[in-house]
Amino acid sequence: MADSFTSDFKRFFTRGLAVLLPTAVTLWLLVQAFGFVYNNVAQPINRATRFAVIWVVPQVMDEGKLPEWFRVTDEQLIDIRETREIRDSVSDESVRLDLRREYLAQFWKDHRYLNLTGLVIAIMLIYLAGVLLGNFMGKSVYARIEKLITRVPGFKQVYPHVKQVVDMIMGDNKMAFSKVVIVEYPSAGIWTVGFLTGDSIREIDGPAGGKVVSVFIPTSPTPFTGFTINLPKEKVIEIGMSVEEALRFVITAGVLAPGVIPNDAPIIDDTVAIEADSSESSSGSKSS
Repeated sequence: MADSFTSDFKRFFTRGLAVLLPTAVTLWLLVQAFGFVYNNVAQPINRATRFAVIWVVPQVMDEGKLPEWFRVTDEQLIDIRETREIRDSVSDESVRLDLRREYLAQFWKDHRYLNLTGLVIAIMLIYLAGVLLGNFMGKSVYARIEKLITRVPGFKQVYPHVKQVVDMIMGDNKMAFSKVVIVEYPSAGIWTVGFLTGDSIREIDGPAGGKVVSVFIPTSPTPFTGFTINLPKEKVIEIGMSVEEALRFVITAGVLAPGVIPNDAPIIDDTVAIEADSSESSSGSKSS
C-alpha cells in the first residue's frame, strides 16, 4: 500500500510539475524582462520627465494657475527656511525648485499609474526611431553614425558582432534558420538535424571539390547554441519540417518529434475495427 502511494505520488507530482513548470518559467522570464526594462529604461525616462515638467511648467503657466501640488507660496518658503535652517546665501528660486521636486516626486508616488509614463515614452521613441531610420535619408544618416561608433575603442570590438546577431534575428533580411536539413554528422550513418544558413566561405569550394554551404547544428536543450559545419551542397538534404518543429524537436531532445504518436495515445487495432464493422453490417442485414 505504501509503495503504491509512493509511486502514485511520484507520478502525479512529476505530471503536475511538467504541466506547471513551463508556465512558471515563462512567467518568471517575462517578469525578469519587465523588471529590467522598467528599472533600466522606464525609470530614467520618468526622472527625465519629472525634470522636464519642473522646468517647463513655470515657463508656460502663470504662478496663480499652477497646480496645488506644484505651487510654492512665499509663506511656504519662509516656513521651510525656518524649519530646515537653510542658509541665507541660498536663493529663494533654488529653494522653490527643490520643493517642487519634492512635491512632484510625492505626487508621482501617490499616483502609481504615472510610472507607466516611461514605458509608453520608450515604446513611442522606439517606434519613431524605426520610422525615421526606415527611409533612405534615415538609413544614410545612421550609416554615418555607425561608422563613427565603430571607430571608438571598445565599441568597434563588440558592436559589429552584436549588430550582426540582431540583424540575423530581427532584421528585415533574416539570414538564418530558413531551411531545416539533415546531414550525416559527426560520421556516416548518423543523421543530424540542422539549419541551412547560406553559402559558406568560397575558399573552401576548391578543397571540397564543389560548392560548400554552411549548416548550423543546434544543441539540446538550448537550440540557439551550437556549432557551424561546412559541407558540400549535395550532402545536405532538405526535409519537410518547419523551423518551429525542428526547434521543438531539439529543445525536447527528440521527445516531441513531428508525426510521432505520443506514448499515451490510444492504439486502435485495425483487425478489431474490421471485425466490428463486419458485425455491425451483419446485424443490420438481419434486422432488415
